[in-house]
Amino acid sequence: MAGQKGRDVLIKVSDGTDSETFVTLAGIRSSDIELNAQGVDGTSADSTNGWREIIAGAGVKSARVRGKGVFKDAESDQRMQSIFFAGQVVTWQLVIPGLGALTGPLHIRELKWGGVFDGEASFSVDLESAGALVLEAIS
Repeated sequence: MAGQKGRDVLIKVSDGTDSETFVTLAGIRSSDIELNAQGVDGTSADSTNGWREIIAGAGVKSARVRGKGVFKDAESDQRMQSIFFAGQVVTWQLVIPGLGALTGPLHIRELKWGGVFDGEASFSVDLESAGALVLEAIS
């Protein structure tokens, strides 16, 4: 299998309409999508040679998404800002090349802007899951 381009890892936010189309966050330079599954320890005196056992299907699943990029003052920036300041949980879509798209409710945990005098204005966003994410194949 050929390698995948990092720029194809996308963070998209719902436009908030009934038809729910997704808008890619403008200016993104790096994206990090992390899925977690917290296990529940089921180890007991009966466990083979004292090896830890995990109870299948128990525990908590979560996702954390981080994006960094150049601030463009685009439609997607305005949407992200309004979601943050309203404290909303909305539907996001995370595109992972070769795997598919994860879609579901996410909460903006942190939103930052920065810049240096001789460089570009930048932003970063940190999202966390607020419900079930669904993986769909994309063509």
